[in-house]
Amino acid sequence: MAARPLVARQPNERLQALIQEAGCSNAGLARRVNMCGAEHGLDLRYDKTSVARWLRGQQPRGRAPAIIAEALGRKLGRTVTIDEIGMANGKNLASGVGLQFSPTVLGAIEQVCELWRSDVGRRDFLSGSSVAASALVEPSRDWLISAPDAQVARQAGPRVGQADVAAVRSMTQALTELDHQFGSGHVRPVVVHYLNSVVSGLIAGSYRETVGRELFAAVARLTELAGYMAVDTGQPGLAQRYYIQSLRLAQASGDRGYGGYVLAASMSHLAAQLGNPREIAQLARAAQEGARGHATPRVEAMFHAAEARGHALLGDVRAAQASTGRAVTAMEQADDSSGDDPVWIRHFDEAYLADELAHCARDLGQSEQAARYAEQSLAGHPESRARRRAIGYVLLATAQVQQREIEQACSTGLKAVELLETLRSNRGAEYLEDLQQRLEPFREEAVVREFGARLDLQQAA
Repeated sequence: MAARPLVARQPNERLQALIQEAGCSNAGLARRVNMCGAEHGLDLRYDKTSVARWLRGQQPRGRAPAIIAEALGRKLGRTVTIDEIGMANGKNLASGVGLQFSPTVLGAIEQVCELWRSDVGRRDFLSGSSVAASALVEPSRDWLISAPDAQVARQAGPRVGQADVAAVRSMTQALTELDHQFGSGHVRPVVVHYLNSVVSGLIAGSYRETVGRELFAAVARLTELAGYMAVDTGQPGLAQRYYIQSLRLAQASGDRGYGGYVLAASMSHLAAQLGNPREIAQLARAAQEGARGHATPRVEAMFHAAEARGHALLGDVRAAQASTGRAVTAMEQADDSSGDDPVWIRHFDEAYLADELAHCARDLGQSEQAARYAEQSLAGHPESRARRRAIGYVLLATAQVQQREIEQACSTGLKAVELLETLRSNRGAEYLEDLQQRLEPFREEAVVREFGARLDLQQAA
């Protein structure tokens, strides 16, 4: 197979170090690469001379670098990326990490592990990157048209069983509860280190087909949670990468419903935060189409509510009301089939739906409806959902501003401030900033000045 030289033909010291760590000879590595390639339908005929050329700086074409990385990973018992073997050649570095919806399961594992590793390493290009609206929608198209992964079972590294999958699920649940109560600023570093140090070893291990599907489903959920936490810590560009990889892991799990959830509950909310209303509706409709026949009424209610958010931001009253009606009808049906709901949607109850509809009414200028939905949301959210209750108070205060009940709005807003003082949540702070901007026309009133002073104290703290 023809090879192309690296820039300036530098010796590949990364590959050399990994070969030594694995205890492989050049001939042994070539044999492993050929065997690994055969499993992927490739007729590779490398020998010790080929490996010597790689070490001098040549790089094989096509899928070979990924196969070499997988072969070394199997010997080492952990995930090895093409970056680590010195063969990324710009493809897997910097701004591209985590942005690809990989066509293969092997590529998906490599992508997400590199993302976790880069995140733990606090690489500047991750946190500082912006989000393009098209980059949110394009992965949804890949998800819609991609054929199901025929096989995810692996024979490499430590054996992974049901107990390992259960551990990931339990960790996800515990971390979710902590995030709801204290905000992502406290919890996100724990999630990312767990993904990088423990979960990466699991998805790069050995597992049967059934266990593998369940493992990918569990890891997709935790990866989505890490993405949401990136939003809540003010890193939308990083959140985008996590959401794309969560979508790809959901594809590997075979769970079309959860893939739709990532589009409608995660990517569409990111689009809303970034002010891209058309993309919100597109992502929600992609979720509905791609998960057709695989979504319970509760899941469908969430999909329709997400679409309503997009229409409301566009000012399309008729379309927003139609989607709202479908969401309410689906939620009414959900109570009769709640036993069929997957774990990842059970939190989406009447309180969450009311929260979504309060956003819609706010954006359409329907202040009375917004206030009513916000009050329903607050009545339904337990104290443990501190961040969600804070957002509910801001939504109610915003509706009160729209009704020119300024004193009441400031009083309600202070309840949100008090809750957010117990959290580390950038998302909550953004809601308060929006409320303060809406109060700006009334800045001469004493209650507004007092509210502003309290916000300044909180921000200083």
